[in-house]
Amino acid sequence: MSGGVLFTVLVLAVGLERVAELLVSHRNAVRSLAQGGVEAGRGHYPFMVVLHTGLLVGALVEVWVRRPDIVPVLAWAMLTLVAASQALRWWCVATLGRQWNTRVIVVPGAARVTCGPYRRLPHPNYLAVVVEGLALPLVHSAWVTAVVFTVLNGFLLATRVRVENTALARLA
Repeated sequence: MSGGVLFTVLVLAVGLERVAELLVSHRNAVRSLAQGGVEAGRGHYPFMVVLHTGLLVGALVEVWVRRPDIVPVLAWAMLTLVAASQALRWWCVATLGRQWNTRVIVVPGAARVTCGPYRRLPHPNYLAVVVEGLALPLVHSAWVTAVVFTVLNGFLLATRVRVENTALARLA
């Protein structure tokens, strides 16, 4: 099997993981809104969806059009980082439980989570996003996608973290 096919399988697996995230997120959003949750940051959410979809599509297009050579040591290192980012993301999901969401929804009276990965980092899920966004394309040397996603994601995260911090401050 060629490297492009194996990379496509990897990207599709990450895409399926994202679908699983969205299912969990939707269930939690419905529950949080029913409990009086308030959503913040609706304006940047569509851009986030497009950017994250663009990461997956862009990596595939770059690999199949530009056909970069695979650098084995880079590929294995980046694959390890992709796996680590997935583990961190699902640790965040498990730690936040019903509070986890891809949107910023805060239920009044809910306690701020400070255990698990949140004990050391205020936004560990965003660390997972940054690592995955850089590492996934680099598994197959798709450096253009890695750079473009990382730069655009930096701007997005600046907004997202500000919105989330403001929303979470209401819990304190």
